[in-house]
Parts: sequence; structure tokens; C-alpha cells
Amino acid sequence: MLTRVGGTGAVLLLAWGIRSAKESTDMARTGTQAATSGDAVKQGRLSARPQPPPVVAPARGLLPLGLGGRRDGLLFVPRSYRVDRLAPLGVMLHGAGGNARHALSPWQKLADEAGVLLLAPDSRGLTWDLLAEDGFGPDVAFLDRALAYVFAHYAVDPGRLALEGFSDGASYALSLGLTNGDLFTHVVAFSPGFLAPAAQRGEPKVFVSHGVKDEVLRIEPCSRRLVPLLEQAGYAVRYREFDGPHTVPADTAREALDWFTAPAE
Repeated sequence: MLTRVGGTGAVLLLAWGIRSAKESTDMARTGTQAATSGDAVKQGRLSARPQPPPVVAPARGLLPLGLGGRRDGLLFVPRSYRVDRLAPLGVMLHGAGGNARHALSPWQKLADEAGVLLLAPDSRGLTWDLLAEDGFGPDVAFLDRALAYVFAHYAVDPGRLALEGFSDGASYALSLGLTNGDLFTHVVAFSPGFLAPAAQRGEPKVFVSHGVKDEVLRIEPCSRRLVPLLEQAGYAVRYREFDGPHTVPADTAREALDWFTAPAE
């Protein structure tokens, strides 16, 4: 067992069993069927997968998801998007009390240049279910719907699919991203507080950044404890500390996006 340590004001301890490569492969093969059940949602499992896109060229720019409800989400489609060319997709998760517009801010100005699709869902409540309810639930179900919509309408590159978040969104990105590492190839966590994956699947690459002057989620009980644990678990981690508070510096955001969109080695 690997002890997981993090902080959200207090220290959060979680036990996470490390699964064998065979177990991860077996779960990946059955994941789509399993995730149709309520139990799978509680386990943080996403069933949506990239598929051949339609031939009709969609609108570009900043678009509402249109999935209904007071809290919905946004989709950003770069000007360079083409239906005959697979595009990277970044799923952006906001911090506590935020929304989709806040979530997009680290990468939206860079997305046109990089040719990246951005999906930013709103959490169902003021923050993500894992933090608000101490377990996966309605946010997993909504994100699965949002991903299914994007995959059905856009040409998404399954080899470049990132789950990114800031603050509470970073903690959620780590937790949900490692649980669904058979879907997400990259996980980006800007100033995370903790991680609480339901399981270990796949081998997504991980980017973590944190400000040494962060007074919201202090670096010592958070990223400085999380990163070594991720490395011990076998993940390839790029870690950046910066001389600043609870924020995402522009140069850090660009480095993370360049890291995500770089050609596979």
C-alpha cells in the first residue's frame, strides 16, 4: 500500500493500492461497460472515448456546451481546427467557487497558436464532488457526458488528452486523472492540495507546479509531499516551483502546454 499525503488546510491521508500492469489492462478493457453503472461513477470511472468525428465542420471560438442546467461549461475550438486532423484536447478544471471561464484562463490565449481544443465543465456545486462530498459522484457523470459530446463532434487525438486543474481543480485532476489513466495521457496540476485516486490505471505523464509563497495550499504539506509519492509510484513527473503565491504564472502555463503538446518521444 502507498500512503497518500496532502493538505487542504488539514492533512489528508489516503491509502491507494498499486495494481499490476495486467490488472490495469484488464480494467481498461472492461471500463466502458462498467462505467455505465452508478457504481462505476462512484469509482470515478469515465466511459467516453474518442471516436471518428463527423464530416461537418463545427463552429470555432468559445462555445457553450449546451448540456443544460444553471452550471454548464464551455468549449474552445481553435481557428486552426480541421475535421480531417486529430487535435489535442485539454480538459480544464476550475478552483473552488470558480466556473468554466476561470478554468480556461491558463491556456485559452495559447490554444489558437497550439491548435488545442479546450473543454471546461462547471462543477455541479461550488467545488468538485470529491472535495464537497468526500467521494466521486455527479461531477464524474457530468464530465462523462461532456466528453462524450466532444468526442462525438470533434476529431480528438487519443494520444494527447490532458486533464488539467488549478487548486481544488488540481487535486481533482490528479485524483480523477490517475483513476482514468487509460483515457488521459497527461495530468496537469497547478497548486494541488492532495490526491485521492480510486485506483491506478495507465501511465499518464504528470506536471505539477506550486508557489513557494502559497498561503492557500502551502507547498510543504502539498506538492513537496505529493510529487515524491507520484515518482515512487512510477509516474514521470515534471515539477516546477516558483517564487509566488496561489496562482498560475504565465510562463508556467506555457511550459505545461508545450510539455503536453510536444511530439511523443
